[in-house]
Amino acid sequence: MTKARIKTRDFLSQLALFADMEPDELDRIAAGTAELHAKRGDVLFHRGDACTGFHAVIYGQIKLAFTSPHGSEKVVEIVGPGYSFGEAVMFMDKPYIVTAQALADAMLLHVGKSVVLEELQRDPDFARRMLAGLSRRLHGLIGDVEAYSLRSGAERVIGYLLSHAEAAASSEEGRQLILPFSKAVLASRLNLTPEHFSRILHDLADRSLISVSGKSISIPDVEKLRGYEG
Repeated sequence: MTKARIKTRDFLSQLALFADMEPDELDRIAAGTAELHAKRGDVLFHRGDACTGFHAVIYGQIKLAFTSPHGSEKVVEIVGPGYSFGEAVMFMDKPYIVTAQALADAMLLHVGKSVVLEELQRDPDFARRMLAGLSRRLHGLIGDVEAYSLRSGAERVIGYLLSHAEAAASSEEGRQLILPFSKAVLASRLNLTPEHFSRILHDLADRSLISVSGKSISIPDVEKLRGYEG
């Protein structure tokens, strides 16, 4: 077995979808998998391109978005390390409905459609894991629709900050979050205009619930932010 094949197999084994596979099963998947490297700003595929497999992110951030007829961009999802995208379109045998672009230098695996279909026929457990992954994504999308429909813009922003506060570094100023992408991208992901998003940040800062410096956001008191009702 070549070193490249071994390396690809090792990467595959780190992903939840392939975690329980035996070495020979991983070898078969690796045979139909290509390693991809993308620079920040590179487009992996455009809306309308044919889907020949799905992608898994090893490191980096990938933005999935589409552009409205008026030219505004809507970010559907931001995919980080350990997660995959494109499976549903692959099974539907349809072209991509979004454009995928790297928000940072990234490494991905592209798993070919043919090898996936062969493994699904061979291993029912693999089929169940893939269905579970698709179900989690559907559940996440339903949660997004619920948030957009029932939660205010301020509640969405606070929810995002709180969801990342636990893993954020602590300092004398409190929890320190560094946004992994631009505020415009985050605003679109939260279904807000950049202007509305900025107003919310300013309002939270005026109330001393956060402080903002570029992409750095400090939360002096997480519980106080959690209790803010807007």
